[in-house]
Amino acid sequence: MAETDIEGWLDSETKVVEAPADHGDETRLWLRLLTCTTLIEAEVRRQLREEFDFTLPRFDLLAQLERAEDGMVLGEVSRRMMVSAGNLTALVERLVESGHISRTTSPTDRRVQIVALTAFGRKEFRKMADRHGDWIGALFQGLSSRDREVLMKELGKLKGSIRGALAGNA
Repeated sequence: MAETDIEGWLDSETKVVEAPADHGDETRLWLRLLTCTTLIEAEVRRQLREEFDFTLPRFDLLAQLERAEDGMVLGEVSRRMMVSAGNLTALVERLVESGHISRTTSPTDRRVQIVALTAFGRKEFRKMADRHGDWIGALFQGLSSRDREVLMKELGKLKGSIRGALAGNA
């Protein structure tokens, strides 16, 4: 199925609606959040590919580096992006080849690689980030300012609840 065929897409939330007695409120809420996230991510991926011939993981890596003026150690990028160093290595290699980032060896430890945005990478990322903001704005246009404010507050409470539950399991 093409990503653009959203109307025909049967998501997990729809499946739950068809059998609500099989699921609690918490499961239905989690699936609603997951469905929203999946739909947004699919659209961002599509737009990045169509407008910039770029992938979301590449964009995410540039976003991490954009915040670090002097670059970052690969291990820190890996932790922030929550991906393995192995997955990151191929991504870094492609972005070095395209001129978006530079890779240098740490002067204090030759085993440590530091990656940073190049001037070209910073300029290109800025273009993509501006368009990314436009895409997200378009997806959220059906929500009023008040709706967004309430949703942020409630999702903040959910985040706190999740962190509390996870701390109790640690």
